Amino acid sequence: MDPALLRLEPWTDADLGLLRRINTPRMRAHVGGPESEEQMLARHRRYLDFVPSGTGCMYRVVLEPEGVDVGSVGYAERSWQGATVYEMGWNVLPPHQGRGIAAVAARAAVDAAARTARHPFLHAFPSVGHPASNAVCRRAGFTLVGETDFEFPPGRWMRSNDWRVELATAGG
Repeated sequence: MDPALLRLEPWTDADLGLLRRINTPRMRAHVGGPESEEQMLARHRRYLDFVPSGTGCMYRVVLEPEGVDVGSVGYAERSWQGATVYEMGWNVLPPHQGRGIAAVAARAAVDAAARTARHPFLHAFPSVGHPASNAVCRRAGFTLVGETDFEFPPGRWMRSNDWRVELATAGG
């Protein structure tokens, strides 16, 4: 995937429809399944608050030259092993999967996080049983730290890989 064919746009109120398209059994199979309407609206509000609160940034991923919304990518603060780090997540809608979009979008979001210089590390925690997301981490320049038990969503534990990028060397 040519990085010039992707554009990241900061999340806006108009992106609630994209979040609804992501909130399906297929798209959320590795993260606890679809959220209720109330949970999804709360997630949307959190995404909108990331930039004003200084805690992260969520983006809509746009494929050019068509200008088609193909997914989301973003990062937000979380406490991890006694430190504040960024955690990253992404989604690419099914018709656009398998083309390298997630890795290019993740790399662009890593570069954006590196420019803030608020925290030294950014992590991703894909399920050990989700080979596509683990491949995204590899292709986006993350280093595998190891397996861990990870709570997501709250109240649901899963076995995940802990992938990490050192933001000072990420080349933002």
